[in-house]
Amino acid sequence: MEEVLRELPQKAKEKHNENKKFFTKLKKKAPKNLDYIMQELHDAEFKRTDCLTCANCCKTTGPLFTNADVERISKSFRMKPQKFIETYLRVDEENDFVLQQTPCTFLGADNYCSIYDVRPKACREFPHTDRKKFQQISNLTLKNVAICPAAFNIVEEMKKVIK
Repeated sequence: MEEVLRELPQKAKEKHNENKKFFTKLKKKAPKNLDYIMQELHDAEFKRTDCLTCANCCKTTGPLFTNADVERISKSFRMKPQKFIETYLRVDEENDFVLQQTPCTFLGADNYCSIYDVRPKACREFPHTDRKKFQQISNLTLKNVAICPAAFNIVEEMKKVIK
C-alpha cells in the first residue's frame, strides 16, 4: 500500500486532464442510470479495498465538521460543543470548521478511528463515489483521486464503462 500511496499523486496528475475532460462531458450529458453505475462501481471497489490498510484521507486531509457533527461528537466526549471546537477545530478560509491539524487527531496508529461511530458526515461519505448525482461533484472527485486509491480506481473503471 505504501508504494501505491507514493505513486498516487503522480498517477492522478497524469490523468488529470483526461479526467477533467471526461467529467466535463459527463456534466453535459450524464447517462440516465449514472447513480446505479456509480453504486455498482463503488461497491465492487470497496469489496477489494480495505480502508484500514490505507487511511490516506485521514493522514493527509481534514474533513469539514458541520454543526450537527460538532454536537454529536462533543456529546460523545461529554464536552460542551464550544470546548470541542476550541480543542480540536479551527475555522478555515471558507468559514468552515476543520481540524486544527493533519493527520487527524482521532486516527490511531492502527488506522482505526477513535470516533468512528460518531465521525463527521464528510468522513462517512468519503470518497463520495456513491453519491447521487455524482456528476455534480466532479471537482471534488478530481481532488479525491489523488488522495484515495479506491476513488482513483473507480474513476478509471467509470471511464471504461461510460464511453
